[in-house]
Amino acid sequence: MNREDRIKILQNKIRELGLCGALLCYSRDILYYTGTAQPSYLVVLPDDYVLFVRSGIEFALDDVLIGKEKVREERRLANIFKEIFAVRDSGGKRIGTELDILTAEQFKDMEKIFAGYEFVNVSPFVLEQRKTKDPSEIEKIKKACDAIHRGHEAVLSTMKEGVTELELAAAVENAHRLAGHEGIFFIRQPDFFMSRGPISSGSNLFKISGVVYTITGVGLSSSVPAGPSLRKIAKGEPVIVDIPLLVDGYHADQTRTYCLGKAPDEIKSMHGDLVTIADHLISIIKPGMKCSEIYGAAIEKAKELGRSEHFQNFGKGKKSRLIGHGIGLELNEPPVPSEYDHSPVGDNYVVALDMHMMNEAVGVVKLEDMILIKERGNEIMTKSPRRLFEIT
Repeated sequence: MNREDRIKILQNKIRELGLCGALLCYSRDILYYTGTAQPSYLVVLPDDYVLFVRSGIEFALDDVLIGKEKVREERRLANIFKEIFAVRDSGGKRIGTELDILTAEQFKDMEKIFAGYEFVNVSPFVLEQRKTKDPSEIEKIKKACDAIHRGHEAVLSTMKEGVTELELAAAVENAHRLAGHEGIFFIRQPDFFMSRGPISSGSNLFKISGVVYTITGVGLSSSVPAGPSLRKIAKGEPVIVDIPLLVDGYHADQTRTYCLGKAPDEIKSMHGDLVTIADHLISIIKPGMKCSEIYGAAIEKAKELGRSEHFQNFGKGKKSRLIGHGIGLELNEPPVPSEYDHSPVGDNYVVALDMHMMNEAVGVVKLEDMILIKERGNEIMTKSPRRLFEIT
């Protein structure tokens, strides 16, 4: 699907909602509809659209996958209002924008410029549209999965006794960068922070900070309490590496569990059961299935295996109520296979199944793979072997 077709879908929604237009500001949404991430405002009207580039016009003109006649240079939102909205006699005074990510200051400025207009949040529709990945997006995600596999290979060649979590993470991150990682990831959440990704070992696996809803690692200080620490990796203990990346605008997310030397039998057993649950889900997920049904199927399979106590356990009586997340232009995006998301998945959705087991007397294992949901059968997009790695 080309960018103008994507815009036409948004225009149809604008007409359906009775809006006079939409004003998009967020770089990932603008990239989705136009092909550039230069600082811009994208104005979409029921029958037209214009990309107003605030800075970097030369870059934007090289990037865009829309007609260059639709691209203009303009820094001031007030001028855009006067040119586009103030002169329109029809369409009412309801305008869509991304209310979930605007700062209060940005919104106050918009209210002042668009005096008398009602703002409607169009982010839910934009995110709904973005759930379905077209062939070009799927190819980019596959490239990202190739790159994240290089990080897995770096673990195998780097992990040895005495190596710190930080040293291991640095080797993974270096391999990712050399494979094309753009050095950043996007999460649609204000004030979100962590290191380049969770990595943890031994006793640190039981220390779950509030920064990320997963096995977090403890980080280097209280400033960023998630990710690798200076703890040295010891023989016989599990190590979890969950470092995502971004290639050509699209994310990959993968988790593998490793052990330096021989893994304890219960660690092997837990990981085997985790693979069984994941394989079961991959075999039964199909378009039309609700996210909450996927979550329920995982819970039932864990119960069948006698793993209810350990599955998605955070310790101290806490449990995760989700088993994954959508992924694409953002690291975490809808849909969210969970207890509380009752929306159905569709053909060509990409979901990261992100699951773990914790036995507080033994240790933690984790497995995360990206799945392309297809009517004719699901595809595992991540490339690294899906097993527990014992590194000698």
